[in-house]
Amino acid sequence: MLKKILSVGAWTLVSRVTGFARDVFTAAILGTGPMADAFVVAFRLPNNFRAIFGEGAFSNSFVPAYTRIEEQAGRSAAAEFQGRIASLLLVSTLAVTLAAILFMPQVVSVLAPGFGNEAGQFDLAVTLTRITFPYLPLITLATLYGAVLNAAGRFTAFAAAPILLNLVWIAALLAAPLFPSPAHAVAWGVTISGAAQLGVVWWAARRARLLARLRAIRLDPELRRFFRSLGPALIGSMGVQIAMFADTIIASTLPSGAVSSLFYADRIYQLPYGVIAIAAGTVLLPEMSRFIAAGEPDKAHAAQNRAMLLIWFMAAPFFAAFLTVPELIMQAFFARGAFTSASAEAAGAALLAYGVGLPAIVLIRSAVASFYARGDTATPLWASLTAIAVNVGFKIVLMGPLQQAGLALATSIGAWVNLGILMVLAVRSGRMVPDRRLLNALGGLTVATALMGAAMVLAEALADPYVAGVSRQLREPAKLVLVGLAGGAVYGLAALVLFKALGMRLRR
Repeated sequence: MLKKILSVGAWTLVSRVTGFARDVFTAAILGTGPMADAFVVAFRLPNNFRAIFGEGAFSNSFVPAYTRIEEQAGRSAAAEFQGRIASLLLVSTLAVTLAAILFMPQVVSVLAPGFGNEAGQFDLAVTLTRITFPYLPLITLATLYGAVLNAAGRFTAFAAAPILLNLVWIAALLAAPLFPSPAHAVAWGVTISGAAQLGVVWWAARRARLLARLRAIRLDPELRRFFRSLGPALIGSMGVQIAMFADTIIASTLPSGAVSSLFYADRIYQLPYGVIAIAAGTVLLPEMSRFIAAGEPDKAHAAQNRAMLLIWFMAAPFFAAFLTVPELIMQAFFARGAFTSASAEAAGAALLAYGVGLPAIVLIRSAVASFYARGDTATPLWASLTAIAVNVGFKIVLMGPLQQAGLALATSIGAWVNLGILMVLAVRSGRMVPDRRLLNALGGLTVATALMGAAMVLAEALADPYVAGVSRQLREPAKLVLVGLAGGAVYGLAALVLFKALGMRLRR
């Protein structure tokens, strides 16, 4: 499992690195002003719908169902199931896209009610969102074929496909003089990248002989069973996206730049989630599903414990960095061009608030696997909805005193509530069995993380003389490298001592 996680994580890391390059270009050209806020809304709307219909609800319901059908009824039955699901996804997402394009002014007025305060910003957001919305059906079908590949243990194509979004996005920015504005260029880049990503996973599924043709939509017993599983997962996934919509709605009423400050902080925050949590969850769910289907729950629990330890081992350094040097991180990555020091300060405050919830965010996918692997999508639904209610409530309370950082902190609080509910219910029902070694290792890694955070604070205070001779544009990146090396050395040494004391080897 470690090899598979590292393989998915490696491709995801390439995606995130190219994503950082894309965000650096975007920050330098768009900054955090009204045009950037309009584009963020235009990208977030189809992207959030994609998360509802695609990655979140669909994958968590489809992979266990597809795996079970293939195990019990054979590949032809699984292909029949895949073809009908593809037809359903195509019809539903095209309908949503057509309706959204027709009623886009009303949609944007609900999603970003504060945009009327800036001249031309509302009309720009409407135009840009109409351009980006076809991304939804394209990327949703890509998610289907990616899920089929994942269920078969082929993770590379789907993990690598998002790289195309970043490359096309950058190319669009470079071609910005050919468009009415840089925001128009990137909006077209988003839609074109959706077609490119669909092409990559479609071709990979075809080469692996896993691609099924579209079938007539017929509600047979398997499809009904799938919908019974999908319904709660869809509502739960909608809850998460509703909270993100709430961020956009509330941030649009704050001073200009709040929406894009949250966006840039979220881009950094998503690095450990995308590289570590999603990679581990992508591998863990089909693995647990196979063990559960084969009547071997002990092996499923062992795989889950191993995944959770690996996740925290790899995510803990990000947690330490987000809490101790958030503003330095934002300055090092984005402070150039239209992205000013004030922008870095605002985004850094949001990153710190997001960082509070990082441990919960990265562990939630492994926790929900306890339920999804058994076809139970209702329990995670109620956990998610409870957390969303807490999240939105805290957003309303914290937006005044903390501005965009309050919205991010509310997200973190909601994540901890979600994880807590899932863990309690899973352990009580015997669907999660954390052993003593896992608990000891997690506790020890927490100590190592605290030591790393202290080392980074000290290194930041002492680093200025060592970067004084570096050019002004590279000074903050050089300082971040020094601080990261100091913290990483302390964390690595402490973790090494921990694993040796516990008699553990990471690959085991």
